[in-house]
Amino acid sequence: MPNKLKTAWQAGKATVNGWAAIPSGFAAEMYSRAGWDSVTVDMQHGIQDYLSCVSCFQGMQPSGVVPMVRVPWNEPGIIGKVLDAGAYGIICPMINTEAEAKAFVQYGKYPPRGTRSNGPIRAAVYGEAGAYQTTANDEILMIPMIETKKAIDNIGAILDVPGIDAIYIGPSDLSFSLGKTPKLDVEDDEIFKIYEMLLKETGKRNIAAGIHCGVPAYAKRMIKMGFKLVTIANDVGIMLNAAKAAVTETKS
Repeated sequence: MPNKLKTAWQAGKATVNGWAAIPSGFAAEMYSRAGWDSVTVDMQHGIQDYLSCVSCFQGMQPSGVVPMVRVPWNEPGIIGKVLDAGAYGIICPMINTEAEAKAFVQYGKYPPRGTRSNGPIRAAVYGEAGAYQTTANDEILMIPMIETKKAIDNIGAILDVPGIDAIYIGPSDLSFSLGKTPKLDVEDDEIFKIYEMLLKETGKRNIAAGIHCGVPAYAKRMIKMGFKLVTIANDVGIMLNAAKAAVTETKS
């Protein structure tokens, strides 16, 4: 089945991504119905494990959102397993060099373009029968996180690696790496210049740029700036903020 994010990006459209930290298929089922274009299961900083990831994918399936995963690290075992579970995109943290980017792509692609092992136990049963192995290399999105000074210094070489579909900025770690306070929704001239440089470099190569945002207003601002994938907080934060607002309003 065609990857709807890739189709949208090729048409020049921006997409809005949800972020699932809660290890619950029921929570993912409800959350995925909010209108997101994609929902990413966070296996790095969330409390998701492999089985909860599979459960979340099962919950998301009826809504038609694009299922993605942020893996914990650039490692072939977990990348292969979440792809076999049905991920249509992999966001990978701390890709800092050309060599790391090449390895990442290799782990996510079938031969001859990569070294991914064949065995798509869940992914293969969706879409046309028997077609998964012939389409996966083209439809699965490989998205390295750009979140350190080292990655910024090596950005040209990283972006030139064949098979990179997009990048994803982690503002907190990027700020940390530059000696600043880690936070989302930064207001910092130095970091905004980095964003502009990244958008220029990705644009030249027809590669999408994504970023994690804290609030909708900032996400809209990033779309206007040129980002094609914006994430808004995560399911925990949105739930907590809505609950706090409801309680505060009632008690007032």
